[in-house]
Amino acid sequence: MSTAVETINNDLEAIDEPLETQMTLSMGPQHPSTHGVLRLELKLDGEMVVKAVPDIGYLHTGMEKLFEYKKYQQGIVITDRMDYLNPLGNNLAYVMAAEKLLGLEIPERAQVIRVLMCELQRIASHMVWFGTSCLDMGAMTPFWFTFKEREKILNIIESASGGRMTPSYFRIGGLMMDLPAGFENRVNQFLENFPDALETFDTLITGNTIWQKRTQGVGVISREDAIDWGLTGPCLRGCGVELDLRRHNPYTGYETYDFDIPTEKDGDVWSRFLVRMRELVESHKIVRQAMERLKPGPIKADAPKVVLPDRDDMRKHMDSLIHHFLIVAEGFNVPPGEVYFPIEASKGELGVYMKSNGGPKPERVHFRGPSFVNLSALPVMAEGEMIADTVAIIGSLDIVLGEIDR
Repeated sequence: MSTAVETINNDLEAIDEPLETQMTLSMGPQHPSTHGVLRLELKLDGEMVVKAVPDIGYLHTGMEKLFEYKKYQQGIVITDRMDYLNPLGNNLAYVMAAEKLLGLEIPERAQVIRVLMCELQRIASHMVWFGTSCLDMGAMTPFWFTFKEREKILNIIESASGGRMTPSYFRIGGLMMDLPAGFENRVNQFLENFPDALETFDTLITGNTIWQKRTQGVGVISREDAIDWGLTGPCLRGCGVELDLRRHNPYTGYETYDFDIPTEKDGDVWSRFLVRMRELVESHKIVRQAMERLKPGPIKADAPKVVLPDRDDMRKHMDSLIHHFLIVAEGFNVPPGEVYFPIEASKGELGVYMKSNGGPKPERVHFRGPSFVNLSALPVMAEGEMIADTVAIIGSLDIVLGEIDR
């Protein structure tokens, strides 16, 4: 009898112990707001996030190792497939790193076209961010408007390069080819209509009370933490840090363009949203200036042993035909050395570290991707927020897993 009473008492004591209030939730490994495959391990107290741990690597492709087995000009097509929403930016960082090792001077027309195409690509990338972020939080209508504008830009890029998502348009020493007939008319028509689209976006979302309540004060990161974590791009400028490599470490002629650097000071989802929306206006301004600067001229550097000759030259000159054969068959040797070349991509600082041993293939290529660095700060932003806000925070980082897992 005493044994039975003792068992009952033990059971009652177990019931009196406080219940475990925290649980671990695996969000993923698939989630709509990540442009890829991401898993988050969330430790929750009710619906509040106590801890968030990103788990990456589901799309690992070994791209950086692949560069070591490809000639320099063959590596360009690999860059398209990292951040596939900003392929021209990837192209630019890679070819300019090689051009720095080679000491090439790029003609003015080619530089203007590079700026023009990269800013159009920035707008297209922001259109995907805007549309999908709204969609993830339940606002479907903006998605159709943003993708309509993106489609116009992809058509423009396709007309020049032959590709939409993977253009590979920039080349070491210049461009793949000159702009086609009718290109300027397409761009001018887009420039004329895009301000109306921006006004529509503001009407639908910026002034929307529900959107403001879902984003203001959510996913906050301080200016100091943003700097310590190495954030760049809109994520950093949303904390009040005015840093844009197009202005502070200019390349391909950006120092000659007139544009503002949008910043916000609160460091929340709303601030990152406002920065990107204002960047659309500035990119539109840069594209218009680039169109005004388009003058006839060469689009390739004067480096016959590096740059493929024109078809007409190959028909008329034997040495051009020989250079073409050697470049395609054997590649070109790059002087020994190592460089790091950063650009201001749509998501932040995209840097390329390139090391040459003097041969036709790089000894090492490494990318400093903004998505990877910005994602690392997610635990700071998510801690103390509701689980439903995690989706908004991920969307505000604008990450692409193809670049993170490379």
